[in-house]
Amino acid sequence: MTTQPDFKQYQHLTRSCFVNAPFDRLCNDLRPLFFDHKLQPEIGLEGNFLWTEPEKNFQGIADRLRDNGLSCTLHAPFHDLVPGGFDSQIISLSRQKLHRAFSLLPIFKPKSIVCHLGFEPYKHAHDLERWLDVSAETWSRLLPLAARENIPVMFENTYEPDPSIHLALFSRLDPFTFKFCLDVGHVLAFSNTTWQEWVESLLPWLGQVHLHDNDGTRDAHLAIGAGSFDFAGFFKSIQNQHLLCTLEQRSVQDVTTSFKKLDSLEPTFLTTDLTQNK
Repeated sequence: MTTQPDFKQYQHLTRSCFVNAPFDRLCNDLRPLFFDHKLQPEIGLEGNFLWTEPEKNFQGIADRLRDNGLSCTLHAPFHDLVPGGFDSQIISLSRQKLHRAFSLLPIFKPKSIVCHLGFEPYKHAHDLERWLDVSAETWSRLLPLAARENIPVMFENTYEPDPSIHLALFSRLDPFTFKFCLDVGHVLAFSNTTWQEWVESLLPWLGQVHLHDNDGTRDAHLAIGAGSFDFAGFFKSIQNQHLLCTLEQRSVQDVTTSFKKLDSLEPTFLTTDLTQNK
């Protein structure tokens, strides 16, 4: 993201949507884009900085968001993490890093925190019950931290081939409160089932959507409409819902194009206004 277009014509959408922004970049090159144009970030917590960044730096960004009347969501780290893995030492480190992310909830007071299951079928399907038990233990330690702040945890789909893994984990987490984030680009790139099946199976938990496009061969994070996902049909299927929404593009031009396309589709599932009162 290098240029800074005018988002004024899309204010009705920028008030109701989030745009992905890695925390380290939000502190640097993305800062003018988000604060000057009143974009609301989904703050990515991926990277080594989560181990080393002073708490005051997280507090500084949180304060600036509130001073500008902007809300945010958080995206928990997932690279290299195994919340449901098989190596005890790696599991321990994964839980430590996720706990660090959840410790930021009182600082940012986000509208949600999005988490990945970390399930990879070629690695974990051979011992699924064990994976589910370890994963449930991981999340059972973290979900109460979010509940304490009244912040919903959204479990996102990534490499899962179908909704069955989420449903199996959700049954083990039944005593806790949580929701589901449907990433439509991941469905198209990685799932062997349709988005219709994901919606039908997980609609009772659906609380957030991640919107980006691709041609079905890789997770390209293209602008809405630049790939082959059926956004019109998808939006129609969720028109009676009230959902959080994040645009996950990788350039200013693609974010602008996505807002334009989103506007033309007239989505009715968006929360009306997520901005904070000053």
